[in-house]
Amino acid sequence: MPKIKQNTHSKRSHSKKRLSSVSVNTANPALRISKANPIIFSGTVKKPESQMTPMEKMERLNIGISKKDLETLKARTNLDYDKLAKLLSVTRATLINKTGAGKFNSALSERMLGLADIYSYGYEVFEDEESFNQWMFRQNYALGGKTPYEVCNNQFGREEVKNIIGRIEYGVYS
Repeated sequence: MPKIKQNTHSKRSHSKKRLSSVSVNTANPALRISKANPIIFSGTVKKPESQMTPMEKMERLNIGISKKDLETLKARTNLDYDKLAKLLSVTRATLINKTGAGKFNSALSERMLGLADIYSYGYEVFEDEESFNQWMFRQNYALGGKTPYEVCNNQFGREEVKNIIGRIEYGVYS
């Protein structure tokens, strides 16, 4: 009777190997290499926002989100001030007028952290920032034909986008 080898690895760990900030996708015959770093904001916790516990996120909010952090988010996501203002439900001027070390209020900081959480998770799953940034602007059947960007302007839309990314991670049609 032949022995059956059991797969003790999860689907995620089987399809890719992480090497510090460089990931190698072994499921792809071309061994696609990506240098996507899923950490958006710097802070006391040195891990991606999508892997932070609620307590760590609360600690990060107590530190505050600065204009410098916003600029990092803006650069990584390829979103201009108009698009960020729409997602964060504020005016463009609110985002522009803050100075480098100045902190945003707690409600806006929480929305920024929620957005960073989605992008961080997307960068981990897609293994490529540009691919995920483009995906955010593609119509999605699971969102009723809307783009993920269009629904991320409130908590419930951000939750739904994060759920879809989770389904993509586990190979569920989304």
